Amino acid sequence: MTFDQAEFKIRCEWGEQGLRQLAPISQAVVIVDVLSFSTCVEIATSRGAKVFPYRWKDESALKYAQSIQAELASFERRTDSPSLAPSSLLNLSPQSRLVLPSPNGASLSLLTGKTVTIAGCLRNCRAVAGWLRSYETVAVIPAGERWSDNSLRPALEDWVGAGAILSYLQGSLSPEAEAAVASFQHYQGSGHRLHQCSSGKELIARGFAQDVELAAELNVSDCVPVLTNAAYYIKNKVH
Repeated sequence: MTFDQAEFKIRCEWGEQGLRQLAPISQAVVIVDVLSFSTCVEIATSRGAKVFPYRWKDESALKYAQSIQAELASFERRTDSPSLAPSSLLNLSPQSRLVLPSPNGASLSLLTGKTVTIAGCLRNCRAVAGWLRSYETVAVIPAGERWSDNSLRPALEDWVGAGAILSYLQGSLSPEAEAAVASFQHYQGSGHRLHQCSSGKELIARGFAQDVELAAELNVSDCVPVLTNAAYYIKNKVH
């Protein structure tokens, strides 16, 4: 199809519709939601936790968490208990089981079917690319945000995060993937740009500057969270 970028090995497209185009023809998918789902997953799994993505922030999330004997992250961003604030997960106990609802990164994670799925962000971009070297076809999906009418809002931090991962991948890149790489290269070394983009400014205004700081850190982690049996966790690669 015209929009599946099938003539290229390394692909990139936005959000749910992009995922639906690319996942079925790719051997692996990377979900990039820098502020903040993917960053939360990296921080939590690097501490030995399992993270169960969940789409809805409603009563069904609590029932799901209870059914799998997991803790439900707070629906509201906060720092004193697990939530979509990366800073709230810094002291997460090893072996924790956390259900993390998110309308963007978590929702996309649940739509990849049987395709190998990884959570990628700026913190682990080089590690993720290294993990993917044996996969011939890869789709990198910047999640984006939502406007009030529920339409996709392309988010700069996700575009740059996708480009960071793509910049380390080998193979023929689609024009969309090349554009993401160019965006990353333009902003590389300018972590303060995350503080100035719309998503970053919103979080800082709400008192979550530390979350933006954590999300802006580049290549500080070797953690590669792989979605396996409905949960992200660190998994040894076996072929």
